[in-house]
Amino acid sequence: MRILATDMDRTLLPNGSWEADENAIELFNELTRKHGVLVVYVTGRNLQLTEAAVTEFGVRPPDILIGDVGTSIRRYEDGSWQFDDGWTAHVRRVSPRWDAKAIRDAVADIDGLQEQEPEHQNPFKQSYYADHARREDIMVAIAERVEGRFDEVAIYSYDSMDDKGLVDFLPNSATKQTALEYVAEEYGCDKGEVVFCGDSGNDIFPLTAGFSGVLVRNADEQLVENVRGAMAKNPGLKVYFAKGGFMGLNGYYTSGVLEGASHYGLFDSSS
Repeated sequence: MRILATDMDRTLLPNGSWEADENAIELFNELTRKHGVLVVYVTGRNLQLTEAAVTEFGVRPPDILIGDVGTSIRRYEDGSWQFDDGWTAHVRRVSPRWDAKAIRDAVADIDGLQEQEPEHQNPFKQSYYADHARREDIMVAIAERVEGRFDEVAIYSYDSMDDKGLVDFLPNSATKQTALEYVAEEYGCDKGEVVFCGDSGNDIFPLTAGFSGVLVRNADEQLVENVRGAMAKNPGLKVYFAKGGFMGLNGYYTSGVLEGASHYGLFDSSS
């Protein structure tokens, strides 16, 4: 089984400030289908926003959608989405103290933290905008009020296009990393057989969890530094840094995803 998992915004999708190769998405659609690659999108987007991106950018639908920063899993079968109820049951079982409302109440008075719109919330995801300049103080305040009380993780990331900090509270069993581990186990794949591509802060966990990692060429500098630091501490980690050159592509966005997938042999006819 060949599994290619990728973040969407500014990883697979060319919606940042870097130059994109015009034919990269067409090549992605063609090569993943030609070589029978199981495609998994691992994204902060919900289903509606994912479908909007598929339409806007002309990218193929995934076989599996890990959405809402890992808190939901859906399969694309016979032209429709099927929700994975087993994942929901797994999260409730492994993170029994999770309580989104209690977290909301606990962080309500933190300066610089603003609750995101209702469409960005779900029963396993409580999300906020954060003042990026005050991120250290905000995360300290969060830790004082929340850490360890609700079987939660608090993940900080930065949206460079909108210049906004983002904080997602998730059950500790329902992140991009744990959801992808769940999918890999369902398909009988070792983590090292799964390629994961990312570009920004909340991708650090799957990139350093033992999957075959890929950083697209336009990845955030802080993430690159953090991944290199993790690799120095754990030489067994496999992460490929896209630099351009595969099929004449520049390594940004979709081109970097393709380059990384090729590096790990997903497009080899013999594999």
